[in-house]
Amino acid sequence: MSFLDEIFIALDQSADRSVLSEVHQSSTLEVDGHQLRNLIQQARRFIRQAGVCEGRRCALIGSNSIHWVAMDLAIIAEGGIVVPLYDRMSPKDQVAIMHDCEPVLIVCGDASVQQDIGKNWPGAPPTCVLAEVYHDEEKAENWQDPPTIPADRVVAIIYTSGTSGVSKGVMLTCGNLDFMLERTVGRFDQLLAGVHGRQRFYHYLPFCFAGSWFLMLSSLIRGNALYLSTDLQNIRAELKEAQPHFFMNVPTFLERIKRGVENAVEERGGFGKKLLSRSKAAWANRLTGRRSFGDSMWWALANQFIFRTVREGISKDLQAIVCGSAPLTEDTQHFFELMGIKVLQVYGLTETTAICTMDLEDDIQAGWVGHAIDGVEMRLGDNDEVQVRGPNVFAGYWNRRDETAAVFDGDWFRTGDQGVVSPGGNWKITGRIKDLIILNSGHNIAPEPLEALLMEAIPNATSAVLVGNSRSFLGVLLFGTIERESVEKALEAYNDSQTQYKQVHAYHVCEKSLDSIEGLLTANGKLRRSAIAEHFKDDIDKMYERKAS
Repeated sequence: MSFLDEIFIALDQSADRSVLSEVHQSSTLEVDGHQLRNLIQQARRFIRQAGVCEGRRCALIGSNSIHWVAMDLAIIAEGGIVVPLYDRMSPKDQVAIMHDCEPVLIVCGDASVQQDIGKNWPGAPPTCVLAEVYHDEEKAENWQDPPTIPADRVVAIIYTSGTSGVSKGVMLTCGNLDFMLERTVGRFDQLLAGVHGRQRFYHYLPFCFAGSWFLMLSSLIRGNALYLSTDLQNIRAELKEAQPHFFMNVPTFLERIKRGVENAVEERGGFGKKLLSRSKAAWANRLTGRRSFGDSMWWALANQFIFRTVREGISKDLQAIVCGSAPLTEDTQHFFELMGIKVLQVYGLTETTAICTMDLEDDIQAGWVGHAIDGVEMRLGDNDEVQVRGPNVFAGYWNRRDETAAVFDGDWFRTGDQGVVSPGGNWKITGRIKDLIILNSGHNIAPEPLEALLMEAIPNATSAVLVGNSRSFLGVLLFGTIERESVEKALEAYNDSQTQYKQVHAYHVCEKSLDSIEGLLTANGKLRRSAIAEHFKDDIDKMYERKAS
């Protein structure tokens, strides 16, 4: 039985219960299992008539919606290969990807996307908008069971975020999904075992990313009520409506919550400011085993007057949140622990079918990403590179045989990430091998851990990017409204704690935020270091010239 069969069985069992909801400002649109099956069947008939059949690619571009989910499952049910694309990606980049995968049909979330594709690709294959597919939603469709899907059949091509500037199509098979979904569903069962009644998930991350897609598929198999965000500017109100037991996050969102709480308390001042400061100190004492008199009292007061309000603002029923896609700083994870919110980290790549590791509830260590999923093997190769082997490893890059061969050492997939593993099997990711900064002294430096320390040390810094390849010392690009005096004070304290070659001796401040400058971040917020270096080339050169003089 494939994952798709399991989803359809689960929809039968939830025939009269809500399985998907779109949370809008003035209303919530929902469908039950029977209605979703009907939408899937409508989409299957449409794409069959459009020529989507076994092995043919169908591009799917749009924000998360009930219709998106139905189309995604319909493409796979018809034997096609779904190619999900980020709707906020530039039309030029979307077209470049579609030139690579050659879809026979392009399905767009709305007419504006369809128009942009037409402008940028005059010879594009047939395009349609989702509204055309479901123009008569009330019409009943006769259900047709899809044929059995072989384990080695490619069901999706998900393009990488392109941190190096080139997106590659990762081919995921039915066998990859069967293996990993069985394990993610099992982990959710364990994590939420204490929740009685219907479990509610909330989701704002785009389904075109592998981890996000997996949450949706897992939720359908488990029969959860899944609430989809429709407005990232309105997440607070959407959470109030959904009251989820669980939702998935990226570090940026959690860091914004942390800054929001701290800034709100700082602005009010008075006893609340003292309370937060004392409770942080009490939590630090707990972590280091140096408890002092009054620690419990300070934390209890902060919990009563600050943390409980924050937790209830997210969800009164929240059991845990998962964080992935990029490293979460220890400071941020500790802050959520301080507030009584359980944060589980996961690690994985699109090539490993979204995840390789997940925190175990009884072995959570801030800054670490957990133990390998059952059935997944992990090891450290040359230069402490994390390598993975198992049924979750992808079938290869679409149309890139040489690049596929280059990322394998026998049957071990070379992730390109550096890491360490504890004696008990807990993993930590320390950086990207290709992101190593090599000073002219020959020292190799992984920038990510140091950037995290600098972010914590410098008030109001929204991003920190280390530079220094082929130079004699490190410099840093800082983003945000930052006072020069605070930078110099923070760098002095930072340098005192570092070995000589990891010290930072030059800096440049850009008052803009990094995400406001086009092309410097990937779609899921990762740094495009080569693009950043090129964009700020003159500023970097001047920064080093000033220091040299």
